[in-house]
Amino acid sequence: MAEQTRKLNEDWLAVWIGLAIVGLSFLHFAGVETYGWAAKTSVWTSIEQIIAPVSKAYAGLPAMVSLLLTYLFLLVVMTVGAWLLGAPLRRFVISFTVIFAIAYACWALGHYAYIAATRDKLDALNIGWSLNLTGEAGYILALLAGLAVANFFPRLTLALQPALRPEWYVKTAIVILGAGVGVKSAANLLLARDVVFRGLCAIIEAYLIYWPIVYFISRRYFRFSREWAAPLASGISICGVSAAIATGAAIRTRPIVPIMVSSLVVIFAVVELLLLPFVAQQFLYHEPMVAGAWMGLAVKTDGAAVASGAVTDALIRAKALGAAGVQYAPDWIANTTTTVKMFIDVFIGIWAFILALVWTSAIERRPGERVRVAEIWHRFPKFVLGYAVAFGLLLWVATRSDAARAVAKSMTSGTDVFRQLFFVLTFFAIGTASNFRKLREEGMGKLLAVYLLCLFGFIIWVGLVVSFIFFHGVKPPTV
Repeated sequence: MAEQTRKLNEDWLAVWIGLAIVGLSFLHFAGVETYGWAAKTSVWTSIEQIIAPVSKAYAGLPAMVSLLLTYLFLLVVMTVGAWLLGAPLRRFVISFTVIFAIAYACWALGHYAYIAATRDKLDALNIGWSLNLTGEAGYILALLAGLAVANFFPRLTLALQPALRPEWYVKTAIVILGAGVGVKSAANLLLARDVVFRGLCAIIEAYLIYWPIVYFISRRYFRFSREWAAPLASGISICGVSAAIATGAAIRTRPIVPIMVSSLVVIFAVVELLLLPFVAQQFLYHEPMVAGAWMGLAVKTDGAAVASGAVTDALIRAKALGAAGVQYAPDWIANTTTTVKMFIDVFIGIWAFILALVWTSAIERRPGERVRVAEIWHRFPKFVLGYAVAFGLLLWVATRSDAARAVAKSMTSGTDVFRQLFFVLTFFAIGTASNFRKLREEGMGKLLAVYLLCLFGFIIWVGLVVSFIFFHGVKPPTV
């Protein structure tokens, strides 16, 4: 019975549910758009723009029906998982329904154009300004909603407990993330060989510098425990939200730790998005590929990084044309940003694996105690295996042919809906497990200080130097 219980934990369930969701999407190769009905959330200025089915084949499906089907699919999948975990099913169904409603409302509000639209999308949306937060603002709103519930509605928090399972949600999301990263990797492997090679070298170079310095500063000068220092170092150094959460799971921190780090990552990514493209336009228009790589290394969330690459692409092409009469072909700068960011995403699973081994064999090892291989396996975060399987499978499929890559891209547009929803459920669930007093006690002010010091003190500038080393002299084709 003990062996059975060990296998039916949230970690393994995340692997099987994540891979099942990815696996069902392969029906695309038989002409069936498995998740074409799923509710995609878009940046909006009017309510009718919020929800639309992922696939154009379902364009006639009413938005609310699409959302209802998305909810019912997740409800069935997660209720089966809850049954395997031994949770009270009736209470789980009710609490999951409430959590989904609140979390999705936050996700939709986070996509409001005046909150989410990046600078390169303002004209298309016919608005004059925006907070430039990207749709990931929905994560922050979900966290704030969870904090409000925890601090002002304790009875509601207690009633929602059966479905407040942040680790289960986020591990499932990361497994699904592997599929999307695999498809993006296949697409970017078709870029010019030197761009791919230089991007990979830049990543290795940067993180051999970034991670240990952030970790050292957090431990030595701000007296953070390893529980806080490792997710903070990963969040700043690798890929923000996903990296901080994967690191937290690998070393078994409390859930509140990577979520608070992730919140800072999203907030500061906005600051970078507002500032860095204009710095690049002013000083790097003669080195456009350096600018693109810099955005990928410096801006720490996927949405903000890709947006910063797009803005930088437009700004630098305009500057180069006006100042030097050079008309660069569009998208090469933005593609360089995406390439570098893609290699960062791939690095998440590798780094979680390394940290799991280090923590098991060295950090938490008692003097004189021999670490058994079985213990390393038991402590190893299984969702990393799910991430690796999803990544490898989609990478292999998407590199078979152009047609296969197109189908794979369509597949992951549907699975990405569920990945994003699992992430927003995670942020809300973490919020309900926290209160403002506890956040003050955990040292939120110190966390902010470390992030400010490391990001603006050296990470941005080291990223610039590394980008220059590997990309200087590389030019986009001209028109």
